[in-house]
Amino acid sequence: MTACAIEEAAECRALRPTPRAALTVGAGRSYAARLAGRGDALFAERWTLDGAEPYAVPLPLGQPEEPDTEVAPLADGRVLVHRRVAGLRSFSLLYPAGPGTGEVPLGSVESAEMRLLPPSPDGTCAYALAPGAGSTAVWLVAGGAFGPERVAVVPGRCSGGVWLDRTGRMLALDRERDGVTKAVVVDLERGGEVTPLLQITQDSNDRLLLADAESGLLMVRSDAAGHDRLGWGVLGSLRPVRFPECLRLPDAAVTPFAIQPGRVLMPESCAVALRIDAAAGSWVGVWRPAGRRLHQLPAPGGWLAGSGLWTREGVLRLPYSTEETACGMARLDPPGDPLQPGPRMSGSTAAQPEYAGGEPYGEAVRPPVRRPVPLQQAPLTGRMAPG
Repeated sequence: MTACAIEEAAECRALRPTPRAALTVGAGRSYAARLAGRGDALFAERWTLDGAEPYAVPLPLGQPEEPDTEVAPLADGRVLVHRRVAGLRSFSLLYPAGPGTGEVPLGSVESAEMRLLPPSPDGTCAYALAPGAGSTAVWLVAGGAFGPERVAVVPGRCSGGVWLDRTGRMLALDRERDGVTKAVVVDLERGGEVTPLLQITQDSNDRLLLADAESGLLMVRSDAAGHDRLGWGVLGSLRPVRFPECLRLPDAAVTPFAIQPGRVLMPESCAVALRIDAAAGSWVGVWRPAGRRLHQLPAPGGWLAGSGLWTREGVLRLPYSTEETACGMARLDPPGDPLQPGPRMSGSTAAQPEYAGGEPYGEAVRPPVRRPVPLQQAPLTGRMAPG
């Protein structure tokens, strides 16, 4: 590349707008929240999604929010705010109060590192993850009786965070120990008991990215093949994780962000929305395990990249914000795929045909013995005491 071309590329990058904060959709999908505004004038913003048209309610306070402030909606419409204040992690609830914004302080936690977990499925509680040197604490930061409360301590350094049930009890985390990362399940109602979830090979890094509690579909990322691959499996199934070739794109990163709900016992028919990032920008991918094809579709202008939700009818709704429309939800009807014939892969541990409704590993990544641990067995066997 010539010096002129390098300077031109640098100028193009400088002209790009500041990335828009992703929208966090709450339990029940009636409310969502994001950090809105520009430059130093940032504020929490709540979106209402269950009406005929979405609308946004700004929740500014006397002092603007910092860029690293996190926000998440609760099912009652209040917005949880997580701030870093002088070495402490402070939590508050914001809500519209006439022409202004009301605030309910919840308390603070002393922690060098902390981040909110995805909204709990029960809609009333909120949790945060605090990784430490040798262990990771799970904190209940909203919905408790006496302010923030530490509810679990998991040995190892944890990241990620995916809910596996509809009650907010079973939490999957990606735990790093001895240089290897494996997805584990933390039972928050049993003192933080830890059980394995993914073990594709002994030395592979196996992370859980997304899960749907109704169908049991899991989206995972693993380097069992020697490099990172996107794969899928089913909770409660003994079949191996599969890594479809169509989810590998040259010079692009592919990240799942939403699974179609309402497909009970039909994980192979669930539509999965994926964010595709490349040098040219970001756009949308839609894929079904049974379809074996990745559909690539343009994103709406102003898309809050990595955000979106499915309706049970299979319509993908993508939030966007532009100068003309501050709060919008674009409707995307992706093309359908003919489902593959043969028995469905369900959450049952009964025997299934090899590679039913999906694609095989390929010889390079087929593990000889290791398979995912079924979730329905994980809370009952192989328990490890916290700490």
